[in-house]
Amino acid sequence: MKKLFVVSLIMLGFSAQAQEEIKGGPVNVPSEGIIDGVFIQEHIPTKRMIPYESVREADAIWSRRVWESIDLREKINHPLYYPLDEISRTGVWTRNSSRWSLWTIIRTHVLNGDLTIFSPYNPVLLGFGGLDGDQLKYPVKPQPGLNFYTDSAFAAEAVRYMAEIGQPGTVPLIDEDPNSPNFGENLIVTDPVTGQQSFVYDPPDTTWYVSKDIVQYRLKEDWFFDKERSVLDVRIIAIAPVKYSTEKDPNGRVQITGMEEMFWLYFPHCRFVFNNYFVYNDKNDAQWMSFDDLFWKRRFNAVAYKESNTYDRDIETYRIGVDALWESERIKNEIRNIEHDVWSF
Repeated sequence: MKKLFVVSLIMLGFSAQAQEEIKGGPVNVPSEGIIDGVFIQEHIPTKRMIPYESVREADAIWSRRVWESIDLREKINHPLYYPLDEISRTGVWTRNSSRWSLWTIIRTHVLNGDLTIFSPYNPVLLGFGGLDGDQLKYPVKPQPGLNFYTDSAFAAEAVRYMAEIGQPGTVPLIDEDPNSPNFGENLIVTDPVTGQQSFVYDPPDTTWYVSKDIVQYRLKEDWFFDKERSVLDVRIIAIAPVKYSTEKDPNGRVQITGMEEMFWLYFPHCRFVFNNYFVYNDKNDAQWMSFDDLFWKRRFNAVAYKESNTYDRDIETYRIGVDALWESERIKNEIRNIEHDVWSF
């Protein structure tokens, strides 16, 4: 009986500190002394990431770069899409208490400064210079030691990639300070450098993108045959969330015009974050894996939309509809055949 009492005290002490000690995803310790379940789910939130095998250039006797898209409307890809989160008009972010969608994880750690986003276009040209973001040339990151909440310059830049910014107000605000000599008149500010005065308008409405706005994830990956291990392997190089691009018609109705890459992330950096967040398992609640496990085991369905080629062109430029899907399957079968052709029986 004494041993049981000591064990109970240890468990209550651990549960009280679990949220502080565990730096990963949500755990089933909602408050001090409370365990929402039979045991504390501590394995995934605290486990260390499994490093990649080292590969020498001389051992990679064949490789092929492939770009793929993960359609979140497919049932097998739903663990990446759900559960949904919400952001109220007042800025309150409501997230699931037990597990998060991939977008919720990405947004959380971009705002915290743990993940560096790469612009899909040259920020200086504001998108008019073409898309080459999968080359990871244009990092958007805060100053060292700062994040979205403490670096105003980074916040102003990052919001362009993670939210839809509306039009600013057109009616000047009114000075409502009763102690001001201009009380009741248009609010005016003076530039401290130039001394120029200007009216103050309502700031533009900012609509943050949430999980339901993400329709795809695009992957840039390298397939290669490692002769030292005698295996065909794959490494994801970068990942990008994708949303619908829209525009309003003359009647004010919103029309979907295509897909738009929001930004790119360097996947080896993402692994340190994805490694500590739960992925739902519809077969067994006691065997949830991490998002890093999901990508490592390739528990998703993806369609190739480009491979390294002479013309550096996407499949959609020379195949349409079903023919594009057949071309994607041809690329995958060609990769499988490379491995099969190595062996002779």
